[in-house]
Amino acid sequence: MIDEPSALPVAATHDAEIDQLFGVDSPLGHAVGAFRPRQSQTEMAKAIAHAISNQSTLIAEAGTGTGKTFAYLVPALLWGGKVIVSTGTKNLQDQLFLRDIPSVRKALNAPVSVALLKGRANYVCHFHLERTLQNGRLTSRDDVGHLREISRFMKTTSSGDKAELSKVPETALIWNLVTSTRDTCMGAECQYYQDCFVMKARKEAQQADVVVVNHHLFFADVALKDTGVAELLPSANTIIFDEAHQLPDTATLFFGETISTSQVLELCRDVLAEGLSHARDGADWAGTVTPVERAARDLRLAFPQDIVRLAVNQIAPSSIFFPALETLKEQLDNMIAVLQKQAERADTIEQCRVRALELAMRLDAWNKPKTEEVIIGQESVLWVEAYSTSLQLHQTPLSIAPIFNKQREGAPRTWIFTSATLAVKNDFNHYSAQMGLWDEPAKSWPSPFQYGEQGLLYVPTSLPQPNSPEYTDAVIDAALPVIEAAGGGAFLLCTTIRAVNRAAERLREEFERRKLPFPLMVQGEAGRTELLDRFRAAGNAVLIGSQSFWEGVDVRGDALSVVIIDKLPFSPPDDPVLAARIEALERKGMNGFMHHQLPAAIINLKQGAGRLIRDERDKGVLMICDPRLISKPYGKRIWQSLPPFKRTRELAVVQEFFATIDTADASAE
Repeated sequence: MIDEPSALPVAATHDAEIDQLFGVDSPLGHAVGAFRPRQSQTEMAKAIAHAISNQSTLIAEAGTGTGKTFAYLVPALLWGGKVIVSTGTKNLQDQLFLRDIPSVRKALNAPVSVALLKGRANYVCHFHLERTLQNGRLTSRDDVGHLREISRFMKTTSSGDKAELSKVPETALIWNLVTSTRDTCMGAECQYYQDCFVMKARKEAQQADVVVVNHHLFFADVALKDTGVAELLPSANTIIFDEAHQLPDTATLFFGETISTSQVLELCRDVLAEGLSHARDGADWAGTVTPVERAARDLRLAFPQDIVRLAVNQIAPSSIFFPALETLKEQLDNMIAVLQKQAERADTIEQCRVRALELAMRLDAWNKPKTEEVIIGQESVLWVEAYSTSLQLHQTPLSIAPIFNKQREGAPRTWIFTSATLAVKNDFNHYSAQMGLWDEPAKSWPSPFQYGEQGLLYVPTSLPQPNSPEYTDAVIDAALPVIEAAGGGAFLLCTTIRAVNRAAERLREEFERRKLPFPLMVQGEAGRTELLDRFRAAGNAVLIGSQSFWEGVDVRGDALSVVIIDKLPFSPPDDPVLAARIEALERKGMNGFMHHQLPAAIINLKQGAGRLIRDERDKGVLMICDPRLISKPYGKRIWQSLPPFKRTRELAVVQEFFATIDTADASAE
């Protein structure tokens, strides 16, 4: 539960000041080169200032191009008191901290201090770095080179933030060995505690007026009390969630419970290393960890398929999964008994004992009925997820609303939830219900873009049903003439990785056969940032991606003039959490599809569609290939929630649209 913040004086209306600040000859215009006055931005800033004055909640949907970042930063920096801004991604977090907040602070001449706080996995740990340098367990040449770079970096960095070290990729495996986790942190017992970058970042955050975090960090903290946010919340007056449409999924992840066989294997690795280092004569360490490792692997092998998602009640009672789970618990208990006897030999062995006990406790609790759920009205679904080398046991709440509301109880403070996609045709009920914000005010500000002139929505004719085996091939056949007419500059957004791979295969063949000069970029062939940089630089490329390219991607100008979406982004029907949520809604007499699946798909589709028009000069075609947009009764509700593009089903109209742009460009030259 969040404690009471220091009270802010309830201010009179700030409307006149905001009119001045967002006006034609305003300080913002001088400080920010691309700034131009927009009525929707000014109105949004006034609504946020009003919420801050009244310490109330506001759900604020702002269409693409509104300038929502400045609309919330100006009132927050001037009147928000202690402010926490939580973003959807670490990239957006860095952009706010390094670019947007300094620009606004300078324009307003606001004497506020700002801090950036990330999860502990983003900071190099002195203890784990030294241990990795000493024990030399590295297997690849890359790891050795990366470790040398990290070691050099530690001599010059003041933050320890791995984002500052571009020479080592963010995905490099070495980071796992030189950062700490909640389980492996020594805390105040650590010899480097005084120099710890995590502690330093948390201390700076406590003292700052404005703290920038991300949603993962915020909810990890609410659930685990391990990120430093818990220490910030009691004094916070204003909490702003940007990209707030991501909150339901992020909160679900952290308010649930997950145990994986990877955690067990990681623990075994550490037990063996610490046992041999500090108590070689105390036990047969290899003989202690091997049965636990075998039991963890056998649990994964209970499901022969590569990828599995099953609710517990879908697993046959005769399945070897249940005895394998019991065997793992027994073997883990045996290892704990050994650790118990040797724990006093070294702090690191004691730490392994504590981790093992916690894992055993969570494994034990996983498949037991939860009586307290009934008391707080919080139901959850138990399910398993198998990957090629690991198995995860999940307990996921069906609704985060009661838990999140419990966090919002207590002293009044301002809560702002903002994104370009929170409503379905100006109806916020789906989002409000997910977050437990039922009676809170919600407002929408339209985009300043002229969608009717800047864009075209094209739904091709004669496509098969989306579940047919030849569907992706039919999408490519329909997309090729559009890509040609546009001269490249296309995103192909798919709903599955399988579709990404098939589309890539087909486009490679077709580009080669037709001698088309468009560079092809495919998700997975390089990191997202690198692919986007290459895409922008090429100017006529085609990029194929799945979920991670549907949002948070900003490509302006001629480099992107077509966004092709293969299917309406409905969640897979075999998802155990979705199935349980639909069942719960239907028990209440509601329609699971209309009340949950459809609104969620519309919000996701709005994100994908939002990639196309990014500023006043952009022009382009949004091509949605799914015939259900036209043939199903719910199709109208979907396209009415999209930007108000002109609509067509004729390829000739699309080709004419691009020909007109080319003519206009030529005459402009």
